[in-house]
Amino acid sequence: MRRDFCDGVGIARLLNATLVLPKFEVAAYWNESSGFSDVFDADYLITQMNGFVNVVKELPPEISSKEPHRVDCSKRKGQFDYIESVLPFLLKYHYVSITPAVSQRRDRYPKYAKAALCQACYRALKLTGSLEKKANKLLEAIPKPFLSLHLRFEPDMVAYSQCQYSGLSPTSMKALEAARGDDRKPWTGEAARIWRNRGKCPLTPNETAFILKALSIPTNTNIYLAAGDGLMEIEGLTSIYSNVVTKSALLSGEDFETMHGNTKAALDYCVSINSDSYMATYFGNMDKMVAAMRAFKGLYKTLFLSRRAFAEFTSRGLEGKPLMEALWKAHEDDFIKGRGSALSDCFCEFKL
Repeated sequence: MRRDFCDGVGIARLLNATLVLPKFEVAAYWNESSGFSDVFDADYLITQMNGFVNVVKELPPEISSKEPHRVDCSKRKGQFDYIESVLPFLLKYHYVSITPAVSQRRDRYPKYAKAALCQACYRALKLTGSLEKKANKLLEAIPKPFLSLHLRFEPDMVAYSQCQYSGLSPTSMKALEAARGDDRKPWTGEAARIWRNRGKCPLTPNETAFILKALSIPTNTNIYLAAGDGLMEIEGLTSIYSNVVTKSALLSGEDFETMHGNTKAALDYCVSINSDSYMATYFGNMDKMVAAMRAFKGLYKTLFLSRRAFAEFTSRGLEGKPLMEALWKAHEDDFIKGRGSALSDCFCEFKL
């Protein structure tokens, strides 16, 4: 949501258009119907974007009854020009709905569009007061210092990867088969080996614990588990790292049970950008945004665990100490230096 909204701000500035706060189309995935203002402080955003992009909560009456002209840019690759490809539709229909291009080159934006995008990402997007209060409550409750670990091994995520795993519990296998359905069958044979060696398979909690040990992370480290509901095989981590805490354990039952999926994710984001260190087993949208914000805040203890390295070394038959040494070498530079992944040009070109 953050990524697409920030991209939307940049695109609106490119087109010299007014941006209407988006509707979240996530009901099918999250089983919920929360809106933009349930997560973000809309009034604060509009004020902070003044002078960059005009943002409004609702459409003006004269066009609110119309359906927008939809422009799907998500599959466009390479250098995609919004002014050339989208502006004509905006001028013709006055109201367009855009799905941003996944592979767009923000570094090719003119400076005024970059400035608007960066203002949105690092200054204007703020959680609602109630969510910030819960996030602060969480931060106070977590033992210090602590590592925030974004661990992805939920049934739907593993099913989407089409990877095969051996040794999972009957409960995990049942959940995984239900998530796979008929159209997400796992790769087999040589195709499965190639797929795994390309780093496409999520790390299990046990594999994650093994890599943490290879990086000399003490087993008594305080770990905040930034993860979704239904995480499988969590005992593979907690049997080795015993000081693992979750938001469901730290928040009161009433606080937690009334929250939606994306408001829970917002808490994980808020905790992760303020943690002493951050590690992720996947390089997804949340991880990119967390790393960017941590870099912006001057927090550089940020590391993405390498699925490709783990798959490559284990396919060679490495195990035990040789595997640990190889994993240390694979992560050494990033682990020692600390490296974030930020949106382009926001730090060196603008003083936000």
